[in-house]
Amino acid sequence: MYAVCADVGSTCTKVAVVDLDDGQLAATASHPTTVATDVLHGLDAAVAQATAGLAAGPMPWYVCSSAGGGLRLAVIGYEELVTAQAGHRVGLSAGARVVHVAAGRLDGPGLTALRAARPDVVLLVGGTDGGDAEVLTHNATRLARARWRVPVVLAGNGDVRDPVTQLLTDRGVPVTAADNVLPRIGVLRPGPAREAIREVFLRHVIGGKRLSRGRRFADLVRAATPDAVLTGVELLADHVGGDLVVVDVGGATTDVYSALTPDERASGPSQAAAGTLWRARTVEGDLGMRWSAPGVVQAAVAERMLTDGQQRALAGPAAARAADPDFLATDAAERALDRQIATLAATVALRRHARGGSVGERAARDLRDVRLMIGSGGVLRHAGPADGVEVLASVLADHAGGWALPRAARAAVDVDYVLAAGGLLAREHPVAAAALLQRHLVGG
Repeated sequence: MYAVCADVGSTCTKVAVVDLDDGQLAATASHPTTVATDVLHGLDAAVAQATAGLAAGPMPWYVCSSAGGGLRLAVIGYEELVTAQAGHRVGLSAGARVVHVAAGRLDGPGLTALRAARPDVVLLVGGTDGGDAEVLTHNATRLARARWRVPVVLAGNGDVRDPVTQLLTDRGVPVTAADNVLPRIGVLRPGPAREAIREVFLRHVIGGKRLSRGRRFADLVRAATPDAVLTGVELLADHVGGDLVVVDVGGATTDVYSALTPDERASGPSQAAAGTLWRARTVEGDLGMRWSAPGVVQAAVAERMLTDGQQRALAGPAAARAADPDFLATDAAERALDRQIATLAATVALRRHARGGSVGERAARDLRDVRLMIGSGGVLRHAGPADGVEVLASVLADHAGGWALPRAARAAVDVDYVLAAGGLLAREHPVAAAALLQRHLVGG
């Protein structure tokens, strides 16, 4: 039996058809995402292309999406270095783009800033279980009195979960309650809140983005794309039996996922207070191949990775790519420029991820025991196999970045885009999902 796994991205819709009996990849296809009309047009076209040569009956569909900007999340916490940071980490792990983080008592200007961020979901956290409840209650009251109508996930002090939920519900605020993300100082539990954010994304957000007419697309989508990818990373890490990192270089952002073996490597007071998220994602919104290409040059200059001459040579091509996000490199020179931008974006993103320099992620991550580094994103998938691995090899040779490099990591490129597919299948078909990831990313 086959299953259709599809990722509806902002620019491209990718489809993988997987044999559920053995995890074999039967077919792949891609099609430009048809956001301007109806995303189902592009999705149906990609599925038709992928399944055209397969003699099979009806297939279940597993779909993730980042179209329409994906999931925009705001986090409101009690204290910047503890619950707000913990909430930010959980939001990223749920596949969200965190567009606003606030800490402390929500006031008038704070509410204005929250509205200006235009979140799809608000993650309301604060206080350990049995700890401070006043700030969480105050912030919920402020949202209730403001006639807030954006869905809220409540994942703070468990002692006041029920009365705060009731307070919001009575004033018409859509609210989903989950266990505290930080039940005790130093203990971070992302699972329940991540599940609640996923539920709200599927129930409220996908249908509200007007990506498609009717309910069919909303009914097909099972996760935000980064959420599905992190699930695939987690599943693969469990089967590899060691630390794993993924660098996904996109048009607007570069995402880094890491799955580390829990141990005593955590360091720093904020890490100790906010807890350690061993399976984590960071997002670099200034690093991308098209919309954010100028940001790559600026970041590389700040990291002292480019000479003045190199900066001048790269600034023009980066600006041209930002001005025309649909640009496709069609000759060797333009493809070489794309690889140079990708190498810089991936290197800076890994430096930030490892050093803890990303916004909202202040604690360093020890990547020395990473056994497998996987590259993803169109620029790496469409490059020749050797070219994609060469980009990752440059990252693994980055001795000037102020982070401890992996001591014995192998590089691989997710050419067939199986991480999202594996993540989509992981819950209902874990054996097939693991076999798919093992075959295409590890070998054997």
